[in-house]
Amino acid sequence: MPEKLNFRNLCYAAIALCTFLLSFSCKKGPNPTKNQKPNIIFLLTDDQRWDALGASGNPIIQTPKIDALARDGVHMENAYVTTSICAVSRASILSGQYSLMHGIQDFNTSFSQEALNQTYPSLLKQNGYKIGFIGKYGVGNPKDQPKESFDFWAVEEKHQPNYENKDEKGIYLHHTQMVANHINSFLNSTKGEEPFCLSVSFKAPHAEDGDPRQFIPDPKFDSLYNDITIKKPETAQSTYWESFPDFFRTEKNIARTRWKLRFETEEKYQESVKNYYRLISGVDQVVGDLRAKLEQMGIADNTIVIFTSDNGMYLGEHGLAGKWYGHQESIRIPMIFYDPRNNMDILRRHNKDIVLNIDIAPTILGFAGVQVPKQMQGLDLTIDNFNSSERSTFFYEHSVFQSPELPNVEGVVSKGFSYMNFIEHNYETLYDLKLDPFETKNLIEDQNYKTILTEQRRIYNRLKDEAKQTTLDYERK
Repeated sequence: MPEKLNFRNLCYAAIALCTFLLSFSCKKGPNPTKNQKPNIIFLLTDDQRWDALGASGNPIIQTPKIDALARDGVHMENAYVTTSICAVSRASILSGQYSLMHGIQDFNTSFSQEALNQTYPSLLKQNGYKIGFIGKYGVGNPKDQPKESFDFWAVEEKHQPNYENKDEKGIYLHHTQMVANHINSFLNSTKGEEPFCLSVSFKAPHAEDGDPRQFIPDPKFDSLYNDITIKKPETAQSTYWESFPDFFRTEKNIARTRWKLRFETEEKYQESVKNYYRLISGVDQVVGDLRAKLEQMGIADNTIVIFTSDNGMYLGEHGLAGKWYGHQESIRIPMIFYDPRNNMDILRRHNKDIVLNIDIAPTILGFAGVQVPKQMQGLDLTIDNFNSSERSTFFYEHSVFQSPELPNVEGVVSKGFSYMNFIEHNYETLYDLKLDPFETKNLIEDQNYKTILTEQRRIYNRLKDEAKQTTLDYERK
């Protein structure tokens, strides 16, 4: 009798062991334990418009690694910035706030220490994360950069880093490759004892201001797109520039000045757009190398990757270059979330909703399980806390500089309409985005849209008031 009992107990023990091993094996790989904090890598390009990706339907640009990230993750199809200029947008990304709230509306105003403590990197650090920043910081006075607040800092003390550099041996080093080297240094410094959040900010594909070449890719990409002729957009025709009002249609308009540098002739257009694409293809290679490095380190299954841009970019549309104004080319951006720990069902519910750059900070905190502070005005996309009816439109603002260089503009944008008000001149535009996605016909005087115009004005005033409202209890310097 004892022998039979021992044999039975042995069988039970064997079954229990097998069950344990099976359970353990299921937890490995893409599903770490729920109590394990994820690593987060936030990738930010500079001036990359929403359709400058193969994943967005661009048939020319070569971005296979970013396209793969979009396929593996969730590609937000209607992502926008609330202000289309790098310093302001980056402040909004870090703080989760509209410009009207965070108050940074130039290139010299920095976050106060108290405000900096409420940005997503600082909040993660307060909750046990190692934080790093690489590339272009781009907010405030370069001499006031918050280097001491980060565990790893690889940023030059200048508003805009140079594309062409040399390494310690005097060998040519493109800025995109420099960023890649810093990424490897940061990852090699991690010990796996604490989760990390690495913010990576590329200069690419921003123009090199002051250099007649404008867009300067790494020479190893020079052969890309050589055998292709890129078709100009419909709105590049001179009639669209000539349709602007007198206050806008001036040679002092910075968007027109830069158009002459980049797109005035067919030769300039082909060179500028191809080099713009080459810069993005350079970033694409870094994204692929990064994901391979995470796999090699054995941490890919617990590392979230987010990819977006700080604003869009005119490539000759409306006779313009740069960003700033309210057209889709200027304000619409790519945005991709990849979380290998789950099936991302909640994120996919939002992939056709309007999402904004101010949603980045609360969403990063949501991934990390950190409470989102009340002063953040964006939405945490990791929880099913809103539906499309609640974000059917958004407030847009741009008040950096003034007319005639950059006329100030505010407005509201939805999937159906774009209403903009050039507030210095009380000049309005209204476009039906479903019938006129390239914004070619201003409907402001069209009586068929009188009711819609009244509604857009009402929404504009309401959302502008809401953009000022928060429980913020500290003041900026």
